[in-house]
Amino acid sequence: MENLLELRNVVKRFYIEGLIRRKYVTAVDGVSFTIPGEKPTTVSLVGESGSGKTTIARLILGFIKPTSGEILYKGKNIWKITGREWWNYRREVQAIFQDPYAPLNPFYKVKHALIEPIKKFKLANSQSEADKLAKNSVEDVGLRAEVLDKYPHQLSGGERQRIMIARAFAIRPKLVIADEPVSMVDASLRASILDLMNTLKEKYGTSFLYITHDLSTAYSISSSVLVIYLGTIVERGDCEAVIKNPKHPYMKMLIESVPIPDPKMRWRRKVKLKEESGESIQIKKGRLGCKFYDRCPEVMDICRSKAPPLVKVERNHWVACFLYGK
Repeated sequence: MENLLELRNVVKRFYIEGLIRRKYVTAVDGVSFTIPGEKPTTVSLVGESGSGKTTIARLILGFIKPTSGEILYKGKNIWKITGREWWNYRREVQAIFQDPYAPLNPFYKVKHALIEPIKKFKLANSQSEADKLAKNSVEDVGLRAEVLDKYPHQLSGGERQRIMIARAFAIRPKLVIADEPVSMVDASLRASILDLMNTLKEKYGTSFLYITHDLSTAYSISSSVLVIYLGTIVERGDCEAVIKNPKHPYMKMLIESVPIPDPKMRWRRKVKLKEESGESIQIKKGRLGCKFYDRCPEVMDICRSKAPPLVKVERNHWVACFLYGK
């Protein structure tokens, strides 16, 4: 069966007009991965702020066009489809954003955010049918129908995020891009929202690309993990393999930065990272060699001149590091 989504060597550069020549910043640098289509799944994209996670989300959603490479949905390049195919793509690929308040118009009631996409994609034949679908959508996410007649400022942060999930699922998508969906929600509510996403995934057969910097939430919801550093995938594989047995020094750093919920244990980093060299992120993203070499405790000469390819280190586990093959 064909993949639901596939990225092939995707590059995104943002150009800046300079005094003498045109400069650019490479935000995404040759990213490739797939989301299979045979059954609903959750793939996590994890990394620090500035690593290119949200840029990848915007590329998949069609907000911006890649500089090079291909983004394929059900085997077709999304920038070569037109008409009904593009219409279907915009319906079947939805987003849940980090800030649940920003996408909601404060001058309209909540029901406007749900009913308008239902009408736009012609999922209802009448106003009463659209109202019923909106009511079912909010009930799917554990809210009462009364919230439809409230304004966004009258809801809590958790309720607003549930409304955004309801809006995404109101038009029955096949893929949801969830960009840090629980980072602005109270810690006590994060587990319930992640459970809700799992429930909806199974109920409607929807896959997720879950974007986060929080490894604990990625571990609880994902079947596979992609680790990105400065626009490049440095490790990928099954969730259990990548998080419980990390190979790349960057991933080891991320794992050891997760606090241990035990007051008797002192936090201690085993991987001794070098200090930042002062080199800007823009220069790092455009340079030769491994982008992590100036922070890596096991750097070799080859790391400074050549970018390591992704190599298979065990079943369903790949890493881009010269420690595992040249």
